[in-house]
Amino acid sequence: PGCSSVAFGEAEEIGPFHIKSDGKTLYLNQYSWNQAANILFLDAPVGVGYSYSNTSSDLRSNGDKRTAQDSLKFLLKWVERYPEYKGRDFYIVGESYAGHYIPQLSQAIVRHNKASGDNTINLKGYMVGNGLMDDFHDRLGLFQYIWSLGFISDQTYSLLKLQCGFESFIHSSKACDKIQEIADKEIGNIDQYSVFTPACIANASQSKMLLKKRPRTSRVSEQYDPCTEKHSKVYFNLPEVQEALHVPPGLAPSKWDTCSDVVNEHWKDCSSSVLNIYHELIAAGLRIWVFSGDADAVVPVTATRYSIDALNLRPLSPYGPWYIDGQVGGWTQQYAGLNFVTVRGAGHEVPLHRPKEALALFKAFISGTPLSTPESNISKDTSDLVSDS
Repeated sequence: PGCSSVAFGEAEEIGPFHIKSDGKTLYLNQYSWNQAANILFLDAPVGVGYSYSNTSSDLRSNGDKRTAQDSLKFLLKWVERYPEYKGRDFYIVGESYAGHYIPQLSQAIVRHNKASGDNTINLKGYMVGNGLMDDFHDRLGLFQYIWSLGFISDQTYSLLKLQCGFESFIHSSKACDKIQEIADKEIGNIDQYSVFTPACIANASQSKMLLKKRPRTSRVSEQYDPCTEKHSKVYFNLPEVQEALHVPPGLAPSKWDTCSDVVNEHWKDCSSSVLNIYHELIAAGLRIWVFSGDADAVVPVTATRYSIDALNLRPLSPYGPWYIDGQVGGWTQQYAGLNFVTVRGAGHEVPLHRPKEALALFKAFISGTPLSTPESNISKDTSDLVSDS
């Protein structure tokens, strides 16, 4: 928690403009998601990006519950200010720790709508990418992933399962932190958010936590640049940019940053699992998609699959590939109440590494149509076996 949706979601992934290496100029993103829908980027909670509070102590009292309630209040006030969006179909999308934010905010909206009888925020569904879902299964999947790729030793793998297997992802013990530091040293200077692309040499310091923010990898539509995060730090600190974004001069941060260490280090309540919320929102009839870039070693595809398996949902389709431009874009499985999609070759920030595939995924999600999965490429035998079990 503590990282900016504007810095990453807008400026690196799905926004209409991305930042060039000079930190001062922009270029058009041909795969921007605003081609398919109006996009609202929200920096949450207070203390992240340009989001602020008049009470400085608020930055040290954020947590899952407060973030959901504050985000709900924001949306209600936003729709009040821009009534033309009232009642329109509304979807929520995010990645990483938004694996908590999004189901929790969706739950808050559904409950608010039911209690008030007001459908001002006409929530239709949500989609989560490489998101935390359940501490136990996320840990299990993470350790298995980095071990299976040969990143850590057998001994470290065993110790991670022993010391960290039942730990919170955010509030871990000193014993767990220690073995994670050993794992980081064994892994070396790679970008754990995208394990098969170059790391940013300009900032090669290793984090103590596997989930702590690292330098991100590049925009694929320009010459490869693994240090794109630092361009955002330059750009969003420019006075003319802050003026153009209508940031109140007296409330602008003294130094804008992509992530807030204060928010991250003082995080309060953190749910150990949001799987119960998934069940509640599936029953409420929301459209729910979960996607995963398969080159992410922070919240890897194995973690997501373990968590989805723990939901015990009934499969509605056989597991198989989906296609884009005649090539396999990833793999997909439809369940009763949830669609699971992997994106081949993508890291933690799927739209950063596979922008065309990500846009196709988003369009399929909001339209409620399946991804291209030619029946000839999917074994019906597997479907029969699943239905018989």
